[in-house]
Amino acid sequence: MNVSNQSFLDDLFEQFEHDPQSLAPEWQEYFRKIQREGMAIATAEKNGAPHTTSPAVDNRKSDQLLQDRVDQLIRGFRVRGHLEAKIDPLGIPRMQNRELDVAAYGFEPSDFSRRFSTATLSGHDEQTLEEIVNRLRTTYCRSIGAQFMHIDDHDVRDWLQSRMESTQNRIQLSHDRQIRILTRLTDAVIFEEFVRKKYIGAKTFSLEGGETLIPLLDLAFEKAGEHGVEEVVLGMAHRGRLNVLANIMHKRAQNIFWSFDDPNPETNRGGGDVLYHMGYSSDWTTQAGKNLHISLCFNPSHLEFVNTVAMGRCRSKQDRVQDKERTKCLTVLIHGDAAFAGEGIIQETLNMSELAGYRVGGTLHVILNNQIGFTTMADEGRSTTYASDVAKMLQIPIFHVNGEDPEAVAQVIELAMEFRKEFHRDVVVDMYCFRRLGHNESDEPRFTQPEMYQAIDSRPNVREVYVEHLVKLHEVTAEDAEAIVNQRRNELETEFESAKKEAFTSDIQTLGGYWDGFYGGKESEDDLVPTGISRELASSVLSAMSHTPETFSVNRKLQRIVAARLEMANGSRPIDWPTAELLAFGSLAVDGHSVRLTGQDCERGTFSQRHAVLNDAETGEKYRTLQNLATGQANVEIINSPLCEAGVLGFEYGYSLDAPNSLVLWEAQFGDFWNVAQVIVDQFICSAEDKWRRLTGLTMLLPHGFEGAGPEHCSARVERFLTLTAEHNIQVVYPSTAAQYFHLLRRQVLRKWRKPLIVLTPKSLLREPMVMNNLEDFTSGQFERILNDPRADEIKNPAKIILCAGKIAIDLFKAREEHQKDDVAIVRLEQLYPLNREAIERILMTYPAGTPVFWVQEEPRNMGPWYFIRVRWEELGLQDDYPISAITRPESASPSTGSKKMHVIEQNELIEKVMQVSVPQRTRV
Repeated sequence: MNVSNQSFLDDLFEQFEHDPQSLAPEWQEYFRKIQREGMAIATAEKNGAPHTTSPAVDNRKSDQLLQDRVDQLIRGFRVRGHLEAKIDPLGIPRMQNRELDVAAYGFEPSDFSRRFSTATLSGHDEQTLEEIVNRLRTTYCRSIGAQFMHIDDHDVRDWLQSRMESTQNRIQLSHDRQIRILTRLTDAVIFEEFVRKKYIGAKTFSLEGGETLIPLLDLAFEKAGEHGVEEVVLGMAHRGRLNVLANIMHKRAQNIFWSFDDPNPETNRGGGDVLYHMGYSSDWTTQAGKNLHISLCFNPSHLEFVNTVAMGRCRSKQDRVQDKERTKCLTVLIHGDAAFAGEGIIQETLNMSELAGYRVGGTLHVILNNQIGFTTMADEGRSTTYASDVAKMLQIPIFHVNGEDPEAVAQVIELAMEFRKEFHRDVVVDMYCFRRLGHNESDEPRFTQPEMYQAIDSRPNVREVYVEHLVKLHEVTAEDAEAIVNQRRNELETEFESAKKEAFTSDIQTLGGYWDGFYGGKESEDDLVPTGISRELASSVLSAMSHTPETFSVNRKLQRIVAARLEMANGSRPIDWPTAELLAFGSLAVDGHSVRLTGQDCERGTFSQRHAVLNDAETGEKYRTLQNLATGQANVEIINSPLCEAGVLGFEYGYSLDAPNSLVLWEAQFGDFWNVAQVIVDQFICSAEDKWRRLTGLTMLLPHGFEGAGPEHCSARVERFLTLTAEHNIQVVYPSTAAQYFHLLRRQVLRKWRKPLIVLTPKSLLREPMVMNNLEDFTSGQFERILNDPRADEIKNPAKIILCAGKIAIDLFKAREEHQKDDVAIVRLEQLYPLNREAIERILMTYPAGTPVFWVQEEPRNMGPWYFIRVRWEELGLQDDYPISAITRPESASPSTGSKKMHVIEQNELIEKVMQVSVPQRTRV
């Protein structure tokens, strides 16, 4: 077998073993012949059968077949070696694999001294079979188990093979690096020991049993600095977080101890979060003098949902410095084994890693593998061999490593970081360890895992094991090691005493840097900014959007839309909703504010309305209309997302955290699809300011409106957002005109008040003439929280005031004209939250006090804004002068009917009821 095409033949042989019929007949016969001849010679040799050919020919055949089997053995270790690797620190036996048994390849004991070509292995050209097997076992079956043969690209596999086999997966550490690892292990072990003694019974979600995470991160950051990384975004759950804060983020221990003591609980009345959810940022200087800024993301208890948040932050930081190669910022994600296998958000995270709109240049995934999830063992929690098996969906290596072997961990991190630098892809490090205590410090794991904890209880900590190793190598003395321990204990004791002093106040980090000048808190009554643009700018943006390169072939049907935009540019045609949106995006970009919109099918738009990205009718080449508006404009990204909500919304939320001066938007395909991302909304978007003092200007676009498309395509579940509202934490808006939408989007960026914006957007109204506006409506004015009836001057003394929002208002305007009801005033509440009492009262006071108000909505009575409006109306003190009741569909468990015809009947009945309802006699003037 020719060594130069060994990799090619390896692939063919694997394919032959899996499905012989998938190969050409000649290849099938070739591999069958090798198998037959190998078995025949092995049998003949065993039985002493006579040869039928000349001895010279026989020897050549035998040598070639034996060499073929050696090559197959080598491949077997590359593919299956990880299955016998000693990666479990608890020493639980693993099943032996037949493909790693030399005898299974027909070798006899006498063959171990025979020499074979090792040209397919990095290193010597020729070795004995015994040397080859020992070398393979050292490389693939020691403390590191590598999975990489699922990678399709030969070059990537060869790169990994070369680096592992040339070193036998061992790293040569200098004395200084060994001492650094020992010091980091000591930091981790002594911190846990100190906290457990000082705060007995307190929940800390200890790192005990997995302390090697600290030197792992230390080595990773040192390597990152060497590779030119300037920022690191770190995402992790609660296990080991305090240790990471103290020993990696360099948060002073006295601040952590102060949080345990909680001397000023009043400062957190109704807010704040537990200390093992808190984030932090700090600067790191490597031994080589390179500076890194590290940001540890705030994280709720919902495991793994921080993943894409961290990735979004990393992408935002890269975009800020125009790092198109994605090399200056690194994302590091620390996972739990049960969560990595069990949480669907993991698949979303991995899937996004190689998509152009979400790529960050490769994430370092570290699985802190405790081999248990709370009380659930691996065989109860996953159907796969490893917790990491879902990661095999990517063309990346997975390194399983024994966390009790710090030097093996050092080798893996070195290799992982080099891989990321070389290929700009994710890499997974599955560090096997254990959880010395229960799920938390008050939990008793021996109720459910007595056998596992017998093994754990008998084990010394990893620092003690490593000290013993270094002492044997004469790299350190026991006295030197103990001196490191004493120094760390003394430092912690000093910090502990400092935290108890009355004068001490914890260093609560506040927003700074590029967040300077932005603020949260309550919305100001007079927080108004001009959002209109000049006619020249409007015409310029609309005209530029309408032009394509001469060589670009526009789809025949789209030519109408492009031509219409030109008419809107010169003011001869009113501006519709989709064009108003693009005008907002474009004008912001020309003013220097970048825009990023992602969502399913958002380049074209779910309802074929946006067409921000055009595709050449002949070649399919994309033309991004908003990227070619003016010289020096800011970036505009409109990106089709993968078919998921939680991962993408989390990514955009993370992106917004590092882009306060940009308009960052996520669009749901239909409004109620956001409920797939409920965790991101509840745990991050709506509560981050209250829990973590973190602001975001993220905008969510949720198509909403009852049009007979069925229960899943009508409602954005606005009632759920309104239930979450408090302390002006979010904005909930249902605009009814194109100009209102335009001013709203610009307001979101131009004023310095940063809050999430939830926008209920239209479907059937996208091209409705009644929501269009003239060009002049975009050159002046601002977003209005409430809109009075356009005929308010005519209707001075109405019988009733209809208060509503969004699409139903357009239906009611049409019905009023049809019924010629001149005694009905229709007022549109555009901003549902925060409610502005002065704005509402200013409109209501144009009508006599005592005029009954009817809230009208398309949703069933138990959904939509009604219950929210009823409670807030009374809180605002409006009920006495303008008593309110509601006209809605009846209560229902489902938002709408699935019958188009029934929808029409219900909608007509609702409109008729509004127009015909009798009102009580007015009691006040």
